[in-house]
Parts: sequence; structure tokens; C-alpha cells
Amino acid sequence: MTGLVMPLGRDGRSAAPAVAHADRQILSPLLQVDGVSKRFGGLWALREVSFQVQQGEIVGIVGPNGAGKSTLFNVVAGVCAPNSGEVIFRGERITGLPSHAICRRGLARTFQIVQPFAGMTVEENILVGLLYGHGLPLRRARPLVDEILTVSGLGKLRDQRSETITVADRRRLELARALATSPQLILLDENMAGLTPADMDAALELLRAVRGRGVTIILVEHVMQAVTEICDHVVVLNNGRKIAEGHATEVVADPQVVEAYLGTAHVL
Repeated sequence: MTGLVMPLGRDGRSAAPAVAHADRQILSPLLQVDGVSKRFGGLWALREVSFQVQQGEIVGIVGPNGAGKSTLFNVVAGVCAPNSGEVIFRGERITGLPSHAICRRGLARTFQIVQPFAGMTVEENILVGLLYGHGLPLRRARPLVDEILTVSGLGKLRDQRSETITVADRRRLELARALATSPQLILLDENMAGLTPADMDAALELLRAVRGRGVTIILVEHVMQAVTEICDHVVVLNNGRKIAEGHATEVVADPQVVEAYLGTAHVL
């Protein structure tokens, strides 16, 4: 990918690059999830889940189906409030804030099932992120579309209706729309789902480039090859609880993780 530019700052200017790995450990975490629990009726989807994410990291959230991964994203992004626990972003308590308020603070989220705005072009979908996620007026948003199209590699598709592009390009568009909100942190929910090996390689390249421009990433992913290739560390959930955390190669060897994935060994 060529011509990559810095992601946008909250004021519409380019954001500063990520700090070096060696410096992150002395900084306060960008995101802190502290003892978060979420119940739906008699079902505990999350039980006292805690972890931290430093600026500039790529962190993987993995686990079998029903482990609580998407619920965790929903709590962090403000789709639903936890029954207990706290979510701290950039030093501010965001627990229970609505999604739009959290987005305006610099935390964006994509979804497992991509849903571009049908009947709108790729460019218009990105404009939605700039106008409503970032809160820019139209006169300031339009000049920034080219930057987002370049970052996402969608420049040649700008005038195509979003429902006509490939699955891989729809996933790029989902990420592009999130980038248009000028995030410091993006939550990606199964960004690799349905991709061919070649498309997956391109997606990983894009994520590395986005991280290299100062955006921190947390991704839910079932394709462990992608997780081991790109993640700095991994959090493993099972039955709503965190059962392991660490480097991907260490985590997949953990007996609790192997047991949790029993019957789905192809994922590991």
C-alpha cells in the first residue's frame, strides 16, 4: 500500500504517531477494563473481566463461541452498560456512556457483520464517519475523504455503491468509516471473517499501517494465524471469564486455553 497518510486528529489535523514500545510501559494505559461483569437475565455473559491496553498496541480478544467477546466490545463501546466494573479510556471513566459520546472521545468500533449504508457510495459512507462520528462540518469533511480513501486503499472504489463491492472491500470500508471518526482506539470485531488468504494478508498489512500511524487496535478474531502474526498480546475468554493473557504463542499452549477450544482445534 502506498501513499499512506497519518490518521486524523480530533481537530481534523494529523494525529501524532504511536510511542515506541520501550516507552509504553511507563505510560498510563490507554484503556483499562476493571472487573467488568454483564448479566442478561440469569446468564452471566461476562464475569469480572480485567485487562489493560497501552497506546500503540494491537491486542487480540479470543475464545470459543459464546465466550463473551462481542459482549465485552458492546460494554466498552457503550452499546450496553455493565452490571458492575469500570471502563476507563484516556484516564476518563466512560462506563455507561452512550456509544456516540464514546465515539466522540476517540473510541470507534466495527461489527462482525459488515453493514455499509446501502444506496450510498464508498465516499458517502466515509463522509458519514466524518460528519457524525468526527462531528466535522461538510466543508471541512470533504477534503479529508481523499486521506481516508488512501489509508484504506479504497480510492478506486470511491464512486461505487457500497453494496456492490466485495466482502474484503466492505471490511476495508468498515475500517475506513471507523478511521473517519478520528479514533485513538478501534475495536475490530472479526475483521478477517470470510477473507481469502490473500485478502487476509492485505488486511494485516492495513492494520499494521494503521497502528504505525498512531491508532491502537483491539480485535476479536477466530483466525489464530492472524492473531499470532499481528497481536502484541492476547486475552482469552471462556464462559465470560478471562482464563489467560499473554503473548499469543504462550497463550495457545496454556492447558486451559486448549481445553476451552476442544473440538475446534482448527482455530488453534
